[in-house]
Amino acid sequence: MRFVILTGISGAGKSTALKMMEDMGYYCVDNLPIPLVERFYELSDNASAELQKVAVGIDVRNGQNLSEMQDVLMRLHAEGRKCEILFLDSDDPVLVKRYKETRRSHPLAQGERVDKGIGREREQLRFLKENADYIIDTSRLLTRELKVELEKIFVNNKEYKNLFVTVLSFGFKYGIPADSDLVFDVRFLPNPYYVEGLRLKNGNDKEIQDFVLQYEEAHEFLNKLEDMIRFLIPNYIAEGKNQLVISIGCTGGKHRSVTLANELYQRLSKESADVESNKGSMLNYGLKIEHRDILKDTQHK
Repeated sequence: MRFVILTGISGAGKSTALKMMEDMGYYCVDNLPIPLVERFYELSDNASAELQKVAVGIDVRNGQNLSEMQDVLMRLHAEGRKCEILFLDSDDPVLVKRYKETRRSHPLAQGERVDKGIGREREQLRFLKENADYIIDTSRLLTRELKVELEKIFVNNKEYKNLFVTVLSFGFKYGIPADSDLVFDVRFLPNPYYVEGLRLKNGNDKEIQDFVLQYEEAHEFLNKLEDMIRFLIPNYIAEGKNQLVISIGCTGGKHRSVTLANELYQRLSKESADVESNKGSMLNYGLKIEHRDILKDTQHK
C-alpha cells in the first residue's frame, strides 16, 4: 500500500494537488482528524485493492491536534508502516498575493495581516516539512507543471530530489528578477538589436540564435556555466534547497539572454534525461524555462 500525507502551507496548492492525486487513482481524504489517521491506515492496509493508494490531507485546520501528528508518524515508523509525506510550500510574497486575489483571510491570521498568519503556520508545520519525503515549491509553478511533478513521483515512481530549477531570461533595463539565486550578464556579446532586420525578432527565432551563437565566446560561456550548474545542483540538493532560479540577462531581455537561456535549458534537459536513464544519480530535478521580458517593447518605430 502507498499511504501519502499531503500537507503544506495554506495557499500553496494542497486542495489542487489532492484533486490531481484523486485523478491519478488515489483514494483521497481531506482534513482527516489526526486521532483517526492510524486507524485509517490499518483499514486501508487491510482493505481491497481500491484502497492500496491513499492520500490524506493534513494541515493547520486540525488545530491543537496537529502537534499529535508527530507522535502518530513515530508510531507508524516504529511499526514498520511506510508513510510518505508530500509538503507543498511557496514564498511568502506569493502566498500573500494569492490571499489578496482570492480575498480570503489566513486561518491563523487572527485579525492581523496575512503574513503574520503565514509565520505562525510555518512554525506549526515545521516538523512535517523536516520529515517530508517530497517538498514542492509552487511559487513559480503553473497548475499543469504541478501535475507533471506529482505524476513523476506518484505515477511514474521517479526518484525525486526536491529541487526545481528555473532558467529565466530577463532585461537589465527592467531590473534584476527579485527571486534570482544566480545572475549572469551576457551583455558582453554583440547585440543583434543593432543589426538591420534583426531588431524585431527575438531569441526564439533562428536568425537571432544563429547570430548570437556564431561567436565562440557564447559557446565558451555556456560550457563554463553548464559545468558550474552541474557542480552546484547536487550540492544544493544535499543542502535541502527547493528552488533554484538561474537568471540570464541582456539589455532588453529579448535577444542574447533568450538565446543563451534556451541553450542552457536544452543542455540541462538533456542532462536530466540522461540521469533518468541511469537511475540512482543525484542529478534528478525539475526544470522549466521562462522569458520574463521577451514581449516588452515589441513596437518599434
